[in-house]
Parts: sequence; C-alpha cells; structure tokens
Amino acid sequence: MNATLSPQRTLVRSAVALVSALSASAALAAPAAAAVAVADVPGPAGYATSAVVGGLSGEPLDCARLKCVALTFDDGPGEHTDELLDTLADYDAQATFYVLGSKVAHHTDTLQRMVEEGHEVGNHSWDHADLATLSADAVEKDMERTNEAIREATGTEPATMRPPYGSLDDTARSAIDQPMVLWDVDTLDWQSRDADAVTDVTLDETAPGSVVLFHDIHESTVEAVPAVLKGLHRQGYHFVTVDELFSDGMEPGDLYTDARL
Repeated sequence: MNATLSPQRTLVRSAVALVSALSASAALAAPAAAAVAVADVPGPAGYATSAVVGGLSGEPLDCARLKCVALTFDDGPGEHTDELLDTLADYDAQATFYVLGSKVAHHTDTLQRMVEEGHEVGNHSWDHADLATLSADAVEKDMERTNEAIREATGTEPATMRPPYGSLDDTARSAIDQPMVLWDVDTLDWQSRDADAVTDVTLDETAPGSVVLFHDIHESTVEAVPAVLKGLHRQGYHFVTVDELFSDGMEPGDLYTDARL
C-alpha cells in the first residue's frame, strides 16, 4: 500500500485513530489563498455568482491556484436531495454525494440527475455499517454491492468511498480498492439540526482545499446550503467535486482528509 504523502493532500495512516462522525472534528488552520477575480453574472435572489464558480464553464479549474472546496453530502439520497440539487444548480456549484447502496433503487432518478448535472457519486456502504467491525470478506462484498447499485443506476463507477462514521481498521482498509475520503471540516449538522449553526461552522472553518462534511438527509442542512454557497463565494471559493479537488490523483487504498496547500 502506497503511503507517500503528496504535497497537495493529507494522507492519514492506518495507525492513527480515525475521525468519528459522531464527534466533532477540529478544522486545521491555514492561510487563505488570494482570491482570483472572476466575472460576475446574475445569480438567484440578487446574488452575483461567477460564470466559472463550479467549474461548469467547460474549462477545468486549477485548484493549485484557485480557492477550491469540496462540499460532500452523506447518507442519501433522501427526500430533500432534489431540493439540494436545485440549489446547487442555481449557484452553478458541484458537489460529491456519498450514497448508501440500499437507497439507490428508490432514488434512481435523483442519482441520474446528480451525474447529468456534473456532481460526483461515491460509495458510502450499503446500509451504514461500521466497517471496522466487519471481516475483510464482508467489507469487500459490501463495497462491491454498493458500487454495482451505483453503476446500474448511473452508468458511472464510483471513484472514491467514504466509510460510515469515518471508522476503519487495517482489515477494512485491506479490503477496499478505492481511495477513501474523510473530511477536515465537520459541520456537525446531524447534531445541531440548525441551518445557521451549519452555515457558521462552514464559513469559519473552511480553507482552500477543504473537504466539508454535510448530510443531505437533514432538512436543516439543505436549508443552510444557499447561505453556505453565498458566503464561501464571497470569500473567493470555487465548488468542485472530490475528484476535481484531488486532480493530481488519488491512490486506491489510501486515505485522504483534504487537499490543503
């Protein structure tokens, strides 16, 4: 297993105790990169957004030069996910959705829409089991079952996975043949269920290269997203997928929390 630390990403080694989504994760301090001037075009409700704010101009974003952030949403799809997709489309923002395989068949249209609108779909296990409690064979079967459900629904292969609760051990890691993505900004949206609190944490703790954790199964989280997008855009951020954030490549079996420069 390759454990080389790239200069543009943080690799978390298996010997380190991993982050739990049931507890707060502290954001690392990092100087803000200089904002790059972009042309404003009309946005929703009088909000001025960039024509390239989410990389939808047709040109790939250079996240080594620009202030990029990956907004990630776990545990869906759910009843609020389409509303979230509407908001992301309004702001030309792209995101990554770590979905549960058990929900895919009930939300096929939503997953297809994610892919059509330029978002990334990742593997979040079949039914949110703690992978650190499973055998290697059970983990492998869980990953493949979920990957297959996503492939059948979207025609795309999940590039990355996120372990439920951020929980892994060496046995689970040995059985996972995808890059594993955690986060460096935990909004604790599952705990607060408060849109203003979610917004404040995101705006206060995000740095260039951050991976921000949300859960689109919570209505309060979806309600927070317009203010999150507006606030981060004012700070000069571009909203990209995880794959775009780590554009220099990710290794199967390695674990990542962010791409801070």
